[in-house]
Amino acid sequence: MTIESIAAFVLTSTILAFVPGPDNLFVVTQAAMRGRVAGMKAVLGLCSGLLVHTTAVSLGVAALLQQSQFAFSILKYVGAAYLLYLAWMAYRWKPDGTAVAGSAPPAKPSENLYLRGLVMNIANPKVSIFFLAFLPQFVERSAGGMKLQLLTLGIIFIAVTIICFGLLVAGSATIGAKFLKSERAQKIMSKVSALVFVGLAAKIATTRL
Repeated sequence: MTIESIAAFVLTSTILAFVPGPDNLFVVTQAAMRGRVAGMKAVLGLCSGLLVHTTAVSLGVAALLQQSQFAFSILKYVGAAYLLYLAWMAYRWKPDGTAVAGSAPPAKPSENLYLRGLVMNIANPKVSIFFLAFLPQFVERSAGGMKLQLLTLGIIFIAVTIICFGLLVAGSATIGAKFLKSERAQKIMSKVSALVFVGLAAKIATTRL
């Protein structure tokens, strides 16, 4: 790969990271409700999922997924069901009363946002299909080593995503600390978060190859 192709890939990846979608909406809502640390846990979970999709593309698994309507449907419905579960949990979420002025509401100890982000990303088959179409566009076929190039591009994409999502986390956590000081505001945000999850579940469930 040339410096020019890598630069173009980084620029495109940066733009894609800020385009509204399931992953960054999840990050924004969690950071706003629970603070920077919780938001970054969600980011790391999502990006671990991206690593799984990158590996799937480099090994050809994503191509098999694209050819199998049954496998694609199973994965997307599992993902949609998990998002509905997250919606229900967000809807039932209640402030614990420990939030103080100037800080975002703390996450409950039992909540593993890393795992949530990981499962949410892996269970979205559209990510593998997207990588299958996107990553090869920046591969230098004449250079050989297709698998290594795909893995390298995937890792670069993940690094860019961590940086961009980190900025979203910082901004969302700051806003959350200022506007979610009351229990009423926290409850409203949890309901908004539930609606976001329902919308994302519907989007995944209705996607087609």
